[in-house]
Amino acid sequence: MQAVILAAGVGRRLGDLTKDKPKCMVEICGRPIISYALENLYSAGIKDVVLVVGHKAEKLKNFVTSEFPQMSFRFVHNTEYDRTNNIYSLYLAKDYMVEEDSLLLESDILFEERILRKLVGDQRPAVAVVDRYSPWMDGTVVKVDEEDNIISIVPKEFFDYKEVEEYFKTINLYKFSREFFKDTYLPFLEAYLKVMGRNEYYELVLRVISFLDKANVKALRLSGEKWYEVDTLQDIKNAECVFAPTPEEKLEKVSERYGGYWRFPFLKDFCYLVNPYFPTRRMEEEIKHSFRDLISNYPSGLKTQNLLAGLMTDTPEDYIVVGNGASELISALGRVIKGKLGIMTPTFNEYRERFSDMEVFTPPSGGYFYTWKDLLMVSDRVDSLVLINPDNPSGNYIGKEGILNLLKELRSEGKGLILDESFVDFSEEGEEASFIRKEYLEEYPNLIVIKSISKSYGVPGLRLGVMATADEETLRAVRREVAIWNINSFGEFFLQIFPKYKEDYRRACERIRKDREELFKGLQRIPFLKVMPSQANYFMAEVKGMKARELVKKLLWEKDILLKDLSGKEGIEGEFVRIAVRDKKDNLYLLSALRELSS
Repeated sequence: MQAVILAAGVGRRLGDLTKDKPKCMVEICGRPIISYALENLYSAGIKDVVLVVGHKAEKLKNFVTSEFPQMSFRFVHNTEYDRTNNIYSLYLAKDYMVEEDSLLLESDILFEERILRKLVGDQRPAVAVVDRYSPWMDGTVVKVDEEDNIISIVPKEFFDYKEVEEYFKTINLYKFSREFFKDTYLPFLEAYLKVMGRNEYYELVLRVISFLDKANVKALRLSGEKWYEVDTLQDIKNAECVFAPTPEEKLEKVSERYGGYWRFPFLKDFCYLVNPYFPTRRMEEEIKHSFRDLISNYPSGLKTQNLLAGLMTDTPEDYIVVGNGASELISALGRVIKGKLGIMTPTFNEYRERFSDMEVFTPPSGGYFYTWKDLLMVSDRVDSLVLINPDNPSGNYIGKEGILNLLKELRSEGKGLILDESFVDFSEEGEEASFIRKEYLEEYPNLIVIKSISKSYGVPGLRLGVMATADEETLRAVRREVAIWNINSFGEFFLQIFPKYKEDYRRACERIRKDREELFKGLQRIPFLKVMPSQANYFMAEVKGMKARELVKKLLWEKDILLKDLSGKEGIEGEFVRIAVRDKKDNLYLLSALRELSS
């Protein structure tokens, strides 16, 4: 068996990177793309390679012959590479493909070796490797029946997002027997070229063939194996996350993104904190139904957004300001707040970074938990206290009664409290513990409440947060700091329709509480972890017998599980990680991976 690799194209979408070299020689993690494929081919026992070259052909030929002397290369030149497409490159290699069975692949694909071994071991005469369609994918989409027959190739103009669950993406990796190519594919290829010309794609020939029952083009479905197609500069960054050569590099590449993990559906994100049970499918469908109107119209101004947030939280709009995430409001508040502030550590870094005059306190117990009385003991040294409740990352929680006691004492001393309750809905007291209420705000004008809508409501992509206070001067100052259109139409629509889904939201938070309890019990059985109780949707756990970073790297490298490494964070001594609570299925996957490490 031989491999036929199409590598003639220019790769214009990669800009200057392909100015002086072929697209397949663009580097991913310090190595040319094509080197990954050639190493996998050799490991799978494929030594004979037909390489169709074009753009900067000599550079590619010199590279492969010098770097892979153990392999045998035959070169086919597509001299019209700049005005033809891959259908013509494949046609030029036809004389080799009628000689023996061939693997056909594009030169801009990275893939795991086990995919190739599956394909080489597949005895069917015509096989296309396919994967479940995901939003980041571009290219040929097919439908597959229960017997793995490719029954249709879906043209772009007929792509229907309502049928996405039925779609598969070809990863441009095929196996054709000599007989199939000679007797079936080649006649259609030649006919298609005559009618449609050379600037087409060879996959379109498969579209014609798929209509013939006798053609019997089969699909080899992937089940979690990794691959990536590189067409753009962003693809390079994404591919480097997937194919980083070492655990250390993989952790660095993934961590520096700070999100966007929908690009990697295999990744289990136990780092970022979000509600997996909300919004409900019905709420999502309502948002989708209004997609066209929302994307094509300006959102309302800040005054309307404040009104909607007030309705969402049962609070007068006069006390509310909406932000593009809680981070925008924290930043705005940091620019206008007066006096010296104090905060317990370890805690959420955003306040430390945005408030210039701040004193940091450590819990008097010497651990990571504190009470409202502990806060009161240090309040004489500052003008206002900042409290994240439950705290992040410890999960430390001060109940509603304790917060009321603290507010009364601070009010009598003429001091303020900035209360971040982004995770309070996950506490055992639930929404009843929230201080975004008219009666509390009016009774305690020394209170400023900030809440991230992203986390507990499960919509981090919408970037929503609220701040509430009866302190008119501070509220006006913060409103002046944010733009009139600081949130988009999708965020506004979410605020508008949320009241219809309040009961669904409460049930979602209740499910998280139950899952948290089960995950806590499971984590307690892991011998190298000492997990701490939490009232949030995450746990802080001490790592025993190894560095926290080593555990995080190992889980990401071996199981595609991402945890938050807390080592080095201010206020934390020792080796700690933060573990988010996800849905029951993912939590069980994590526990299984941790048990494997402990065995």
